[in-house]
Amino acid sequence: MTSTSTSARSSAPASYLIGLIGSGIGPSLSPALHQREAGHHGLRYLYRRIDLDTLGLGPDDVGALVRTAHRLGYDGLNITHPGKQTVIPHLDDLSEDARALGAVNTVVFSEDGRSCGHNTDWSGFAQSFARGLEDAPTRRVVQLGAGGAGAAVAHALLTLGATASPSSTRPGPRHGPRRRTDRALRRRAGARRPADARRAARGADGLVHATPTGMAHHPGLPSPPNSLHPGLWVADVVYRPLDTELLREARALGCRTLDGGGMAVFQAAHAFRLFTGREPDPVRMLAHMADLVAA
Repeated sequence: MTSTSTSARSSAPASYLIGLIGSGIGPSLSPALHQREAGHHGLRYLYRRIDLDTLGLGPDDVGALVRTAHRLGYDGLNITHPGKQTVIPHLDDLSEDARALGAVNTVVFSEDGRSCGHNTDWSGFAQSFARGLEDAPTRRVVQLGAGGAGAAVAHALLTLGATASPSSTRPGPRHGPRRRTDRALRRRAGARRPADARRAARGADGLVHATPTGMAHHPGLPSPPNSLHPGLWVADVVYRPLDTELLREARALGCRTLDGGGMAVFQAAHAFRLFTGREPDPVRMLAHMADLVAA
């Protein structure tokens, strides 16, 4: 009887409990995206939303939620707006990328009880850009947004050869990780904060939007339509909806565009690898994303 029970346990599929912490994450496709890929690997994989708005909590409560999730047996967490930077002081370790960027979107809990923060946003954006805007010039790029996602995207743009980056549509705090990261990236890029998006976009090769504006619960444009011009390519990190108002305005002018779906998929694939140790299939996950969006 004992040997049969042991055999049954050893043949049972590995199981994972993962969570997503953020604000207004009800429409997020991350749970379904992760769970579909896990199914192809024969894994039992439960991915739960932990919505700050539903709980009546704010960015400063993210650390307590991470500790509670750890105690409850979660294997890992994804962190989205607005907790990518406020979570950092509550983690035991940071990956090299997360430390350099001052932003975390993936937390892995190890068997020895420690929590380690990673950043898969920057590599997700870089991979999506290489796939969707392969030959787009990156000499001078204007970026709107310098928060957690913005820091990651700015880093990706620098790896892609951009020599000027980020501008913020909203002033950041005078101190803290966001401000320090913004200054560090600006020094690396030789960039400065322009007075407005319209002036910044003059002569630019491309514009990247990395704020919550345009999301399902934050509709609208992050900058005036007259900040766009036909020679500009435009990339948006928002993926719910995929077709944001910014991208529609840009296409109407003849701009090449990149939606946030690719970044969402590739960062999820990298996070899935960190959570499970399994190698995900990004092409399959892109197909999953297309099905989920269509549904």
